[in-house]
Amino acid sequence: MEKKIKIMPCLDMQNGRVVKGVQFVDIKDAGDPVECSRAYCEAGADEIALLDITATVEDRATMLEVVRRVANVATVPFTVGGGIRDCLSADAVLAAGADRVSTSSAAFRKPEVIAEMIRAFGRDRVTVAIDAAINTAMPSGYEVFIDGGRTATGKDAIEWAKQVSDYGAATILPTSKSTDGVRTGYDLPLIRKIREITEADVVASGGAGTLEHFYEAVQSGATVLLAASVFHFKVITIPELKSYLSGKGVPVL
Repeated sequence: MEKKIKIMPCLDMQNGRVVKGVQFVDIKDAGDPVECSRAYCEAGADEIALLDITATVEDRATMLEVVRRVANVATVPFTVGGGIRDCLSADAVLAAGADRVSTSSAAFRKPEVIAEMIRAFGRDRVTVAIDAAINTAMPSGYEVFIDGGRTATGKDAIEWAKQVSDYGAATILPTSKSTDGVRTGYDLPLIRKIREITEADVVASGGAGTLEHFYEAVQSGATVLLAASVFHFKVITIPELKSYLSGKGVPVL
C-alpha cells in the first residue's frame, strides 16, 4: 500500500514564542505556541514539530512547560527538538506529553545517543534532524552543520544520513541552510540523495513557498512535508494543500 503523505507545520520557538527566520537568521515573531498548535490541529495538520531553536546554543534543556501546555491542546502527534542531548532529556520531554523527540547536534557529537534512545523509547519516537549546507568539497556536495546551523563539521551530510539510518532511526529530518525560509522551494537534490540511502521517513524541510514546491518534494521522495512561514502567515492553508496534493494523485491523510 502506498504510504500516505503527512503535513507537518513547524513551530520554531525562542523565549517561549513561535518565531520564523530566513536561512537560520533574521528572526520574526509568529505567535503563541499553544494557540498556533490548537489552530493547526483544527486546520487538519497530521503532525506538529516544536523546535526550541536556541536550546543547544544556550546549553539548556527544552522548555518543558511549553511542551506540557501544547500537549494539553494538541490532537495530533507532536515532535519536540532542541536541547535533546541524551535519554534523560528525551524522557523528560516525552513525559511532558510529546509523542516524539528530535535530536541533531547531540546525535552528531555522540552518535551512540541515537541507538540508546531507540532502545529506550522505540524507533518511531526518535527523529534525527540534519542541518546541511551546499559544499562542493564534500563527496555528496553537502556538509553537516550543528548548533542551530552555526557550526560547520567537515562531515558529508549524506554519509551522516546513512549512519543515522543504519542506527535505526525511523525519521530523518534534513533542513537545507541554502533554502530555509526563502520560499523558493525545498532543496530537492538533498531530499533525493537521502531517499536513495534510507527506508526511513524523509521530512522535506526548508524553503516551501508554493503548492508546487510541496508536490516536487513528494516527487523527490519526501514522506512528510514540513513548513513554517507559509502556514504561519497564511500564504497557504493546510486544507488547500491537501486538496491540491490529492488532486495530483498524492495520497494524503
